[in-house]
Amino acid sequence: MTKVEVSASKAYQVLVGAGLLDQAGERVRAVTKAETAVVVAGDRVAPLYGERAAASLRAAGFRVLLHRIPHGESAKSLAGYGALLGFLAENRVHRGDVLIALGGGVTGDLTGFAASTYQRGMDFVQIPTTLLAAVDSSVGGKTAIDLPTGKNQVGTFYQPALVLCDPETLDTLPEEEFRCGCAEVIKYGVLGDARFFGSLAQTPIREQLEQVITHCVEMKRDIVAQDEYDRGLRQLLNLGHSVGHAVEACSGFTVLHGQAVAVGMAVITRAAYEKGLCFRNTLDALLEMLERYRLPTRTDYGLEELSAAMLADKKLSGGLLRLIVPREIGQCDIVPTPVEELRGWLRAGGIR
Repeated sequence: MTKVEVSASKAYQVLVGAGLLDQAGERVRAVTKAETAVVVAGDRVAPLYGERAAASLRAAGFRVLLHRIPHGESAKSLAGYGALLGFLAENRVHRGDVLIALGGGVTGDLTGFAASTYQRGMDFVQIPTTLLAAVDSSVGGKTAIDLPTGKNQVGTFYQPALVLCDPETLDTLPEEEFRCGCAEVIKYGVLGDARFFGSLAQTPIREQLEQVITHCVEMKRDIVAQDEYDRGLRQLLNLGHSVGHAVEACSGFTVLHGQAVAVGMAVITRAAYEKGLCFRNTLDALLEMLERYRLPTRTDYGLEELSAAMLADKKLSGGLLRLIVPREIGQCDIVPTPVEELRGWLRAGGIR
């Protein structure tokens, strides 16, 4: 097991290691005096891991409740948020209790947002069961739900009390979902560690899960420590996301988040090459890595569809969208881009 200490508005640990799911009770008990633990899990994850988590929590003395949510992005809605709050109120859960997000990024975002707002705030714990959530969304304190007008439009910065990453829970992850997590892993290499990026070609991610998860968490920890509230450096973590979120929206969220981020990275890096901001070998290295992990590098959505969706991006401010642009593998820049130039970037990235 490895341990990563995160220092933010709330200090907490991220633990990475096999068997942590069955230790959840004792680990959660160490960070809270709660009487009740509410496990929030998707309808696919709950049958796999819900009872194991609940049994461990009961053994540690918690009263355990399970709230199931639908799988997929639709759970991160005002209706889903209201249903969770209603469940908490009906079961007399109070602010001294603890919420536990058992699942992927959607579950973590919804649970974290509920924890940050229910009775003005209560503890929550992340137990990610997807690679994407383990390496990225479970750490750093971003919580959110969607509005009909766009993704993650309502949310808070609210750090968890603890994160438990058990790589064994990834054994049941569908291959397509696992590859989505690989997109986020690749993102970290492009952002700030060329050696790490190279290692992903030498050794498959699945064969070095604990090391990969730990390394990505450490990279994110270092960025969050410098910019917890996403006003500067942390924006680098949005590499591929501006275009990616637009692809998700255009698809009605049938394109998975990691797939969309892969497309977004490819589009922006093609545009960077066409604009003379990076060399061909940078673009080739990224495309080769995405293809190695069987991730998409193109989309069928057109210029008008994607540019319209990008204008709903919450990162749009003062008529500028901050694009994250690779200069080389291991180095990216934040490029404030006027909205009237977005179509030019998309065209340069191969969107017609």
